[in-house]
Amino acid sequence: MGPFLSAICVVLLALNAAVSPASVGPEDYPATDEAERTANNDIIFDDYRGKGCVDDSGFVYKLGERFFPGHSNCPCVCTEDGPVCDQPECPKIHPKCTKVEHNGCCPECKEVKNFCEYRGKTYKILEEFKPSPCEWCRCEPNNEVHCVVADCAVPECVNPVYEPEQCCPICKNGPNCFAGTTIIPAGIEVKVDDCTICRCHSGDWWKPAQCLRRECLNGQASS
Repeated sequence: MGPFLSAICVVLLALNAAVSPASVGPEDYPATDEAERTANNDIIFDDYRGKGCVDDSGFVYKLGERFFPGHSNCPCVCTEDGPVCDQPECPKIHPKCTKVEHNGCCPECKEVKNFCEYRGKTYKILEEFKPSPCEWCRCEPNNEVHCVVADCAVPECVNPVYEPEQCCPICKNGPNCFAGTTIIPAGIEVKVDDCTICRCHSGDWWKPAQCLRRECLNGQASS
């Protein structure tokens, strides 16, 4: 082999050593894009900060555009700092509201209680009723029940009775009073025994009767 061929072999061996896998490092490869290296593992969302706003459904709105971020949210305006939403003073919900909907910026009452409840029963607005013989009641527009209780007069007897469906007691046998343990009618003198005559006080039926006792002789009243 001549000197020329020897020189060629030396050059080829040098090139082979320069490109061997052991001598190639990461720095020898061109830089790859960060998004390409992570595309298979992470989802990268667009960044709209300073350029727009996104609602709950993923819709994008331009700066200055007015939109509703969600189903029951107040309206917002898209700004560079993000959505700026209205904060209105919502009307108070009626205390008797039985159905409230949240379909807008403010909750809205859709159904108000239009009846009254009293002792386990329901009554219509302005309905009048008597829960007992002595009570007169009405269902007011504010869903409250107002009642008036009858004021019974003092019975003019010592043995009043209560009749069904009547509020106040009645004296079935008229005014009377006690003469001892005996009940006597009012307005007349009553001989309770052979020697005693009694009479009820006029108007004061609850007081014991006034009695006059005479001396008796052989079972007869003396003159």
